Amino acid sequence: MTYIFFPRENFFRPSSERKPDLGCSQLTSIYCPSLQYHSFIELKDTAYFSFQYNHEPSSIIFWLEEKKLEDCKRACLRNCSCKAAVFEYNLYGNRRGSCLLLNEVFSLIDNNGQGRGKTVFLTVQNQSSIIPGRKKSRPFQVIIGSTLAAFFGIILSIATCFVIFKKRIHESRKAAGFLDLEPILPGILTRFSYNELKVITKDFSSKLGEGGFGSVYEGTLRNGTKIAVKHLDGLGQVKESFLTEVKAVGGIHHINLVKLIGFCAEKSHRFLIYEYMVNGSLDRWITHENQENGLTWNTRQRIISDIAKGLAYLHEDCSHKIIPLDIKPQNIPLDQYLNAKISDFGLSKLIEKDKSKVVTRMRGTRGYLAPEWLSSVIIEKVDVYAFGIVLLEILCVRKNLDWTQADEEDVHLLSVFRRKAEQEQLMDMVDKNNEDMQLHREAVTEMMSLAAWCLQGDFSKRPSMSLVVKSLEGLVTVETNLDYDFTHVPEVWAGNQQREAIISSKIPSILSGRR
Repeated sequence: MTYIFFPRENFFRPSSERKPDLGCSQLTSIYCPSLQYHSFIELKDTAYFSFQYNHEPSSIIFWLEEKKLEDCKRACLRNCSCKAAVFEYNLYGNRRGSCLLLNEVFSLIDNNGQGRGKTVFLTVQNQSSIIPGRKKSRPFQVIIGSTLAAFFGIILSIATCFVIFKKRIHESRKAAGFLDLEPILPGILTRFSYNELKVITKDFSSKLGEGGFGSVYEGTLRNGTKIAVKHLDGLGQVKESFLTEVKAVGGIHHINLVKLIGFCAEKSHRFLIYEYMVNGSLDRWITHENQENGLTWNTRQRIISDIAKGLAYLHEDCSHKIIPLDIKPQNIPLDQYLNAKISDFGLSKLIEKDKSKVVTRMRGTRGYLAPEWLSSVIIEKVDVYAFGIVLLEILCVRKNLDWTQADEEDVHLLSVFRRKAEQEQLMDMVDKNNEDMQLHREAVTEMMSLAAWCLQGDFSKRPSMSLVVKSLEGLVTVETNLDYDFTHVPEVWAGNQQREAIISSKIPSILSGRR
């Protein structure tokens, strides 16, 4: 490894003559009002210690993708805080690449021709430039003053035209229903064009599934990576759901949440691009049609734990509380190792951490809606209720609403659950075709008690998702005083007042996140 030594006779001097590894400092500091006198020192085949994807140190001002070299240099020269530009060509041969603008420069290493190096452009102040305070002759000052006045006049005219042009473009886009996403995107998502998505998905020929907001298609990037492309159909609700999902998912990362890779917002087209989940959604694994692929008890436990951890993160560890509002097997895809992740935040509602409830219109999917939806008082406990239903579906290998049942009383899973609990015959509900499930009768029954705890009609008696995770880990015991009338909602207001559910007490672990 060889360190870079700069041409000190012009722009740099060692911080210590005796200790050259302490680095260098500039002879002439960068002076912001004289940007036109800045230039670059070019260092080819050079590595910068922090130039890695998914690693953004505090020295980074901007990370720009698919930029030309001259655009990268120009962007640095226009920014007074930019001390260096690091550029690397991409692999596609289109003379574009990644551009990193730095406000501080640390270690630079000479690659000596080993591997693909980057080109570093260090910003320096020309020593012959005009520095404030330097005396000049009066004619020279007149010339400089006139030149600067003309220059700023031209700049002002250009800026005025640019502002008018941008305003007209914004108004036309707004009239056409287009979305200005720049203020809300965190800068970590890839923006795809519609034509690119047509190529990636082979003209949307392979449909993976269909949800409440549109269809999902399989696609393959140029590097061979498979992706899931979610098409948001129509207008109206789509504007709100698109903005909500991009805001919610684009800035969060968790092992049990499906990763959002990018988006498309071109004309009326709205797409979200996610990581591809090989084993499809959970509903394919908990129906009788797939009994030959029956899940073991340990696998079911892990899937249940994955869902609980993903929800606990959304409810308690995000800067804003995120309530998906539509937890169901169809929105829980599985990866190649049958690890579960939560997807589809198109229905999500973000709540500030110090808010205990929010009043909103009814959303979600029939069969997974908590009783308090009738009063339109929504807190994170609606997800806990839906989680309890999904937990039962995993254990019982059937849908919550199964119209194929011969007995009408068995159509609703919760009705069967209540009846079997009263008869103390809960194991009658469990997957009878799976010997592994029958061998773990005690653990399965305990898991069903956890489901009952999550399904309490009074949402103040349901556990938080972090408490559910602790219960699954054996750190807390399941509540024993449970009401198996899962549709009962306590009355709070009498007369013509809107019916609301009792507001749960503000438990610190629920509303404060990590402490």
